[in-house]
Amino acid sequence: MENRTEEIHFILLGLTDDPGLQLPLFVTFLLIYTITLAGNLGMILLIVLDSRLHTPMYFFLGNLSLVDFCYSSTVTPTVMAGLLPGHKFISFNACAAQMYFFGVFATVENYLLASMAYDRYAAVFKPLHYTTTMTTRVCAYLVIGCYVCGFLNASIYTGNTFSLTYCKFNEVHHFFCDIPAVLAVSCSERHVNELVFIYVGSFNIFFGILVILISYLCIFITILKMHSSAGYWKAISTCASHFTVVFVFYGTALFMYLQPSSSHSMDTDKLASVFYTMVIPMLNPVVYSLRNREVKSAFTKIVLEAK
Repeated sequence: MENRTEEIHFILLGLTDDPGLQLPLFVTFLLIYTITLAGNLGMILLIVLDSRLHTPMYFFLGNLSLVDFCYSSTVTPTVMAGLLPGHKFISFNACAAQMYFFGVFATVENYLLASMAYDRYAAVFKPLHYTTTMTTRVCAYLVIGCYVCGFLNASIYTGNTFSLTYCKFNEVHHFFCDIPAVLAVSCSERHVNELVFIYVGSFNIFFGILVILISYLCIFITILKMHSSAGYWKAISTCASHFTVVFVFYGTALFMYLQPSSSHSMDTDKLASVFYTMVIPMLNPVVYSLRNREVKSAFTKIVLEAK
């Protein structure tokens, strides 16, 4: 098996073969990746350094920034390398590793967003009991659970995909080893494997969506009962950033992964994947920092202290 897998290679066809677009795309993705690294690592640094941000909400946000940094780093360097001449090959083991870690971090983000929705529910629905509900231990258990689910699900996804037979050279119509694109080039019957992927993916996505919907339904009911306009707008602002991130993340995920293979258009999937793998990790810290006074205040404080 080792000798066989060493001989198997995947050819990532990338975004485009047009030489006139490759350099502009390379520069664009380099800029996006730089902003992603700076934004997410900067967010983590702010949360660690400012004691005012040592709260459950920012604990989850720090982990979200870490996950965004990791799963962008899993994909973006490969995309950029694919835009350079002669860098389209990826080995069997490297492809499996990329798929595994992307699956880990995407799944962790899914469950982190659900955990953050529960945190916002606790903050708005029972604000007086918030500190006793969202204790350090509860937050730690929730985050550990997110990572455990990530590693378990990625093992299922990767094992399910690479249990199939692949030819010596496989042209993958994508810019990274995404599951639907790799399944599509298998030399063996893959119907059962596609069903496993769809069912497991559906469970993860819809479980996360269900937790978020229930949390926001309770939040919405609580907001409607508020008689104070100040409390009303405070509750809205508390949830607005998270809701924005949730809408973008799940909208793209549902479009990408819960279609039957016959409905997939590789060109459309590539464009959606650019958004999903590179743009969303860049946007998350921007959305939270622009709409959050505490983050702005912490950033201003650190800049002034640095001077």
